[in-house]
Amino acid sequence: MNAFGTDRRRETLPAPTGLPDAAALGSRPRVVVVGGGIAGLTAATGLAERGVAVEVIEREDYLGGRVGGWTERQDGVDLAMNRGFHAFFRQYYNLRALLGRIDPHLRMLTPVDDYPLIDGAGRRDTFRGLPRTPPWNAVAFAARSPTFRLRDFLAIDARAAAPLAAVSVPGIYERLDHFDAATFLKSIRFPAAARHLAFEVFSRSFFADPAKLSAAELATMFHIYFLGSSEGLIFDVPTSNYDTALWQPLRRYLEARDVNFRLGTGVSRIDVAATKPFRVHTDSGDAAEADAVVLATDVAGLQRVVGASTGLGTDDWRAQIAQQRTAPPFAVHRLWLDRPVSAGRPAFLGTSGHEPLDNISVLERYEREAAEWSRTHHGSVVELHSYALDAAPSRAAALRQLHKVYPETAAAQIVSERLLHRSDCPLFSPGSYARRPKVVTPQPCLLLAGDAVRVDLPVALMERAATTGWCAANHLLRRWGLAGHPLVTVPTRGRSPALRWLATREGPAER
Repeated sequence: MNAFGTDRRRETLPAPTGLPDAAALGSRPRVVVVGGGIAGLTAATGLAERGVAVEVIEREDYLGGRVGGWTERQDGVDLAMNRGFHAFFRQYYNLRALLGRIDPHLRMLTPVDDYPLIDGAGRRDTFRGLPRTPPWNAVAFAARSPTFRLRDFLAIDARAAAPLAAVSVPGIYERLDHFDAATFLKSIRFPAAARHLAFEVFSRSFFADPAKLSAAELATMFHIYFLGSSEGLIFDVPTSNYDTALWQPLRRYLEARDVNFRLGTGVSRIDVAATKPFRVHTDSGDAAEADAVVLATDVAGLQRVVGASTGLGTDDWRAQIAQQRTAPPFAVHRLWLDRPVSAGRPAFLGTSGHEPLDNISVLERYEREAAEWSRTHHGSVVELHSYALDAAPSRAAALRQLHKVYPETAAAQIVSERLLHRSDCPLFSPGSYARRPKVVTPQPCLLLAGDAVRVDLPVALMERAATTGWCAANHLLRRWGLAGHPLVTVPTRGRSPALRWLATREGPAER
């Protein structure tokens, strides 16, 4: 498996040039990375590979952040746990470059060749067998979708829809960020069923209802996964739980490069010190001195650290951090059932009109630990996701929808179950792009990384976290005269000159 995909029009940002290793410097720089998720681990990798001394401080007892994994023991049985299904798309070049440090062939990933979508009326869409080349992938998807009819094609406002096929970053945000995604889609005159079954599923993957999501974010997402890339909509998933497949091997890789990890430790504040530029204080009462700091936390963690570190940055920047918002809560129910789901059920199913259920995963289809449990107990391990919740998660409601979509589960007994209810994902609301914090801060040698951090490239979700991690590392490496790392993205603007021209014309959404 190629870490950098097959799209010949993907774009590469060359690595900054410089010395190959910090050993050539007069003194070895020391960096503290706060947060051991994808962004923090990427920044640590980029720095450690150039000989910089790195310490990673993570408040959880495991690495990976929102893609972390761990093991819980119940009734003498080890149960593999994580925070839910994540799709590793082929377009995630910078994340896959990180994972390529473990294995250049990415054998820890396995493809999921389809993820069907089903709505409350039983209509079903599939991505199996679509052409990969834009715009034929979108044309074929719409042509065979039960939610599109010929008259729907004729009714679409092509000029209003043109930005979807002519995305440039950051230009799309200047054009559409002040609209919400629901209003934008209505202006295009997409049929309501198609909006719900296709676009809403994508929107809610950002943990937000379309009415509360920036239209520019939706357009960028459509560009990344559909009209801007020929990698296709097929994705990969780890073959075992995230800790064993990804983060434990990456930890060993980094420890071999002298990276020090402190897990189960939070950072309380950061002082600007007299000797080294930074003094990083932890919840345990000790402190670490550093030449630079990368803050790679979630929004709440960033606000907590910056709020307690009164000497950092400028007043405007601190106010900008304080204004960031998190998306509504989400819930993940993981169920160990005493009988298997039907053999034809896919590994992943997206749902619309089955509130509060947004998707169903059958873990033994791809995850080693779940497959072993399934063989031993003759059952299934099923995961139910509910996004953008406006009330406490309802186990009963989620189970009712599971039984409706997969009727054979109604007779199953639940052997074990776990519920994760969290609210720690960033919210990309209309008008928020200009206020998002960037990788570089007003405080020299203080960098930010994470999926909430603005980077003017067409990236999202896990790929945005990895990309900002590489960017943070590259900024520091350039400052010290060290060689950096290349970045790879999907094309930074729409592939069709005609559609790009049409998108510059005044459309209904602007009048």
